[in-house]
Amino acid sequence: MTATGTAPVVRIADLHKSFGEREVLRGIDLEVAAGEVVCVIGPSGSGKSTLLRCVNLLEQPTGGRIEVLGVEVTDPDVDIDRVRTHVGMVFQQFNLFSHRTVLENCTVAQRRVLGRSKDEAEKVALENLDRVGLADRAQSHPSQLSGGQQQRVAIARALSMGPALMLFDEPTSALDPELVGDVLGVMRDLAEGGMTMLVVTHEMAFAREVGDRVVFMDDGVIVEQGPPAQVIGTPQEERTRTFLQRVLDPTHTHPGATAR
Repeated sequence: MTATGTAPVVRIADLHKSFGEREVLRGIDLEVAAGEVVCVIGPSGSGKSTLLRCVNLLEQPTGGRIEVLGVEVTDPDVDIDRVRTHVGMVFQQFNLFSHRTVLENCTVAQRRVLGRSKDEAEKVALENLDRVGLADRAQSHPSQLSGGQQQRVAIARALSMGPALMLFDEPTSALDPELVGDVLGVMRDLAEGGMTMLVVTHEMAFAREVGDRVVFMDDGVIVEQGPPAQVIGTPQEERTRTFLQRVLDPTHTHPGATAR
């Protein structure tokens, strides 16, 4: 799935991020190749979501360098809005406009940011709603949908912008267990289609099956990374082993709870 011989879609070097006195990221180095699916796992408070939010400057890094699609987003003069048009992001919470229909949620940014006509935007939106299995709910409002359906609409909305990179910040953590599978199925389809994806997740089975690489973070640093079979199957670091034993313990009532 991973492309070779091309520049990384994401290149992160010596990334630091502090909130006041608390240093959340402590020197992160990470690259994501075109077509690669990188899954970031780790305990609560390890800096996973902060890392993801720094990639498109939802959080301003304290130090270090980030390049996205060949553009240094940490350059003070960067046009971050232009970079963001090529980067889709799906959050824990769905962030849909409650007063707009599903179709309108998927067309408003296309029209305002990309300048597409109403007809063109709706055509693209319906194609992407069909991809996530919700073309028949185009005229519904978010309140009429389940959480899993709302998250799939959020994915369709991001895809409608034609992104070269998709960022997922624990997209299933707010969902009831029975709704998780449909969202992960859509993400699996995207991965199989060659979408470059950086995914913060506590779904270990998804990371194992779909990820090209798994990155384990703890206490603001990358402790271990490599193919899923290595990091999840035969972890080299004691911190990784301890985390996975806790998360994968079948006697644990909520396997994902400690991984957020």
